[in-house]
Amino acid sequence: MTTVNLLEFDLEGLAAFCEKLGEKRFRATQLFRWIHQRGASDFAQMTDLAKSLREKLATTARIEALPVITQHESADGTIKWLFDVGGGNAVEAVFIPEDDRGTLCVSSQAGCAVGCRFCSTGHQGFSRNLRTGEITAQLWFAEHFLRRHLKRDERVISNVVMMGMGEPLQNYAALVPALRTMLDDNAYGLSRRRVTVSTSGVVPMIDRLGADCPVALAVSLHAPNDALRDDLVPLNRKYPIAELLDACKRYLAHAPRDFITFEYCMLDGVNDQPEHARQLVELVRNTGISCKFNLIPFNPFPASGLLRSPQPRVLAFARTLSEAGIVTTVRKTRGDDIDAACGQLAGDVKDRTHAAERMAQRRTVVLHPVRVAAPEEH
Repeated sequence: MTTVNLLEFDLEGLAAFCEKLGEKRFRATQLFRWIHQRGASDFAQMTDLAKSLREKLATTARIEALPVITQHESADGTIKWLFDVGGGNAVEAVFIPEDDRGTLCVSSQAGCAVGCRFCSTGHQGFSRNLRTGEITAQLWFAEHFLRRHLKRDERVISNVVMMGMGEPLQNYAALVPALRTMLDDNAYGLSRRRVTVSTSGVVPMIDRLGADCPVALAVSLHAPNDALRDDLVPLNRKYPIAELLDACKRYLAHAPRDFITFEYCMLDGVNDQPEHARQLVELVRNTGISCKFNLIPFNPFPASGLLRSPQPRVLAFARTLSEAGIVTTVRKTRGDDIDAACGQLAGDVKDRTHAAERMAQRRTVVLHPVRVAAPEEH
């Protein structure tokens, strides 16, 4: 008999499953706590469930983690796991420990179809969306592994960022139940402010997320104008910057934070010039959007044909934004010795989109001349 992996369900889904078994809702809540709060995978352990329910579950359900192919631990404490999701595909998740928090970076797809120039995942192409249970399983495994590994009884992971492999908003139907499980007090009880969805700008789904499950939002901007962003983030051709920023402003009405985070990967000679910084300042002022910029040092990989901006240029860029009153941070690179830093997650993808050929054709970024204002006459 085919059994159902209970990691596929948020609490509402689990309640519906239990109802089909003839069980009341409170049984689903008990079961949900056993799975997510205690990390149980054996129904026989769930001693406060009726024996009759445990017997039903034994024949209809399972709690199944993703097989771990490899685990690497960085010198800075970052841990990266490669999970087998079948069909020759594997995805990566990364735990980043900090003094005041523990962050898990979670994948939503095997590969990615967006094809951003600076992202290693995009160069691998796209195979398929992950199921809800495969997204949730990354958190389920990591949380309970880390409790054992660090010999802690309390929660280890305080923040989740959907910044791993894939574009989360292109896997919306599977994403939202996973987010609801992360937020549920009967599961992980994470704050909406501490769960972040990162998107390259799927405008209609930004609006849907605001209505269905508002969490913190990070937008991969990476350019101050459409001409350059078209080259770096191909999705911009469908949803240009003006439309994207309008969607971000609408999202703020529902968001748990009063700002949107804009991610900006610093690429040497491409998007890191003083005029690019001034254009960003102008963009923010013209739209009036409440935002924070997170400047990301590029993590080079050979296929990209791109280089990291020198640190003095990154700091000068940040200073221009900060002096204009825009909150700006420079992301600290973590886990780069195990290829776990931003943009490096690659996993193993049976590409169905011929990404390598497409990326090779786009190897040269078209550098559009930046507009330099004429000096004022006195």
